Amino acid sequence: MLKRVLIILGHPNPYSYCGALASAYENGARGAGADVQKILLSELTFDPNLKHGYGDQSLEPDLVMAQEKIQWAEHLVFVYPTWWGTMPALLKGFVDRTFLPGYAFKYRKGYPLWDKLLRGRSARLIVTMDAPPWYFRFWYGRPGHRAMKQVVLEFCGIAPVRVSSIGSVKMVNDKQRKRWLFHVQSLGRKIC
Repeated sequence: MLKRVLIILGHPNPYSYCGALASAYENGARGAGADVQKILLSELTFDPNLKHGYGDQSLEPDLVMAQEKIQWAEHLVFVYPTWWGTMPALLKGFVDRTFLPGYAFKYRKGYPLWDKLLRGRSARLIVTMDAPPWYFRFWYGRPGHRAMKQVVLEFCGIAPVRVSSIGSVKMVNDKQRKRWLFHVQSLGRKIC
């Protein structure tokens, strides 16, 4: 079964290693026959600040387009670095402004649970880091991974969410970086 895949590059520099990883996943998914679209957050025009909480703040055209693409997608792929244990501010602002009540989830009046409005989608997080992944997991408890996977995506009904931790990026040579690109391309071929 062919899938509609949306790749969201959360690094502010589209020419970063994260950009290369996003392209590798895209190449693998296209090679498997998937219909692929891509959003480069660095090219969108929007205010990343949720100024009034979930109050009245109009969505910019780029965020409306992003919501439409998320609705279209069956599989979401987020590619971003770990900075200070979590995602870059650009990606956090994008999440704050697009995964809104009434779009991504809906609270039930007088009931502690909520409706998960983005059900029927899966996701893959491809996350680079300077720390070794084992250290990030066992010493810090993977705070950024947990926030994105559980607190954002699964909260909105997106499941399963798989995580690929890539690191330590600063301590490896080009040969290892190429191996990671090949691995991510193979993930794209499997569309997982």
